[in-house]
Amino acid sequence: MNIDSRLYRRWVFVGILFLGAVIIWNLVFWYQEKSLLKVSFLDVGQGDAILIESPSGNQVLIDGGKGRQILRVLGQALPFYDRSLDLVIATHPDADHIGGLPFVFERYEVSGVLDNGQTEDAEDFQFFSASAQKETDARFTAHAGQQIDLGDGVKLDILFPQRDMQGMETNRASVVVKLTYKETEFLLTGDLPSEIETYLAQNKDNNLTADVLKLGHHGSRTSSSEIFLKTVNPQYAVVSAGRDNRYGHPHQEVLARLKDMNIFTASTAKQGTIEFISDGYNIVCKKCVSVL
Repeated sequence: MNIDSRLYRRWVFVGILFLGAVIIWNLVFWYQEKSLLKVSFLDVGQGDAILIESPSGNQVLIDGGKGRQILRVLGQALPFYDRSLDLVIATHPDADHIGGLPFVFERYEVSGVLDNGQTEDAEDFQFFSASAQKETDARFTAHAGQQIDLGDGVKLDILFPQRDMQGMETNRASVVVKLTYKETEFLLTGDLPSEIETYLAQNKDNNLTADVLKLGHHGSRTSSSEIFLKTVNPQYAVVSAGRDNRYGHPHQEVLARLKDMNIFTASTAKQGTIEFISDGYNIVCKKCVSVL
């Protein structure tokens, strides 16, 4: 056997070892990824959109912003070949929450739709309702006590509304969702105003504690009351709002309250999409930037 042949075999052996190591590490990373819950607060400008991806692969979209921007951010959050969602939740029929959902129904296969049961004459709602009805027969009304199992220990609990909300002001009828993965919790509140926050906080049957709180109404002074923040006691708060929006969200009173309570606060207006990762015991906010 000449020297060139020995060198060739040696390099082939080294190459096989290297390839094996790459495969093993890819499997390790794949396994770790499969055991994680990902919650992304999508940057849709002045509006709400939250993507939940459970370890089992189930995907839930809560709200969809106002226009087509939801398609761009969903395309960034999901692989290009993934064109399905297991559930879409519309928290209430305001344009900055449901206006983008008809475009989602056009591009993605949606298995089910959950909303607060309100009907509106507004064009945005009519477009949403017709698109949802065309997309799926599985359309349900949210009410407190419902629980949705997303697999691998991930559960969505509906905390509000607790009765028929037809005729109620839309923000007051916002669907409130608590997402739980083992020992970690997210509380997602739509545009819930402070009077309903207080009502929920004073009801001892509600378990409102959460590691991450999506602030109601884009950080408006009409939400995020002191009693509610103290009851939830979050480590993180998220503001979903547009950069330089005309409403001045988030309002300074709310930011001051959050700062006094030492709650780390991130905003889509400042950093774009905000992504949290949970292994069921710890939560990490990837590249989070505080607005306080």
